[in-house]
Amino acid sequence: MRAIHDLPAPAKLNLFLHITGRRPDGYHLLQSAFMLIDWCDTLHVELRADGGISREDLDGGAALPADDLCTRAARALQQATGTRQGAHITLEKSIPAQAGMGGGSSDAATTLIALNRLWGVHLGRAALERIGLSLGADIPFFLRGRNAWVEGIGETITPLENVHALPRSRFVVVKPAAGLDTKSIFSSPSLERDSQRATISGFAAARYQFGKNVLQPVAEQLCPEVSQAIRWLEDKGLQARMTGSGSAVFAQMTHAIDLFDLPTGWRAKVCDNLRLHPLAGWAADED
Repeated sequence: MRAIHDLPAPAKLNLFLHITGRRPDGYHLLQSAFMLIDWCDTLHVELRADGGISREDLDGGAALPADDLCTRAARALQQATGTRQGAHITLEKSIPAQAGMGGGSSDAATTLIALNRLWGVHLGRAALERIGLSLGADIPFFLRGRNAWVEGIGETITPLENVHALPRSRFVVVKPAAGLDTKSIFSSPSLERDSQRATISGFAAARYQFGKNVLQPVAEQLCPEVSQAIRWLEDKGLQARMTGSGSAVFAQMTHAIDLFDLPTGWRAKVCDNLRLHPLAGWAADED
């Protein structure tokens, strides 16, 4: 096997996001429901026998940093396994950056899954998750590959399956032109950090229309376009909220809407939720 092509890296939406406290090291303790959607980046990985790690961007937009999460994930897998193999990673970006949709983390997870197979190092899922968590809090969720109730700093993942499985739904996701810096939101003194702990059963009993995103008020202060995007969806009769640390907002589709009047520089996409990550069968179950 010399290359693997057309590897999907799906985005996620936070159906709610609460902060229940902070650890002594300053990390915030979260509760959220993460849902996979079919807005995807696409990766292609080719074997490099010289051990080098390189990346190429095909989207034609703003260039990614040379040391992005994909290349860092590849090097972390090299270090963890001792392999002398390398890879050239080609990335076709579709998921917007600074959107709160987890695009960079999803790209890194797909990189780990793909190189685990291409290099034949065969790490189990738990080992891949440990590598992923060292790079970013959302990466283990994408490696697990299922809609999930997520707690802690992102490392405690409970699949939303069986009686708690999310129903198939369609959503409209709107990304304003402006982005948001996650650190600016989490460092704000006005951020709500004392949400009451929620339960999966309470979330399911509320038919998954639950809680709020406590980052949203701070995000709206920092980025007025978040408020504008929410109003844009509400004017079309939909209930909207921000996902993650923004600036993307979303609403469940209760009726068809027109996207032709989208403001200049904004992006919008009608998405279906996913029950499983498209590569869910690739990762080993356990170490």
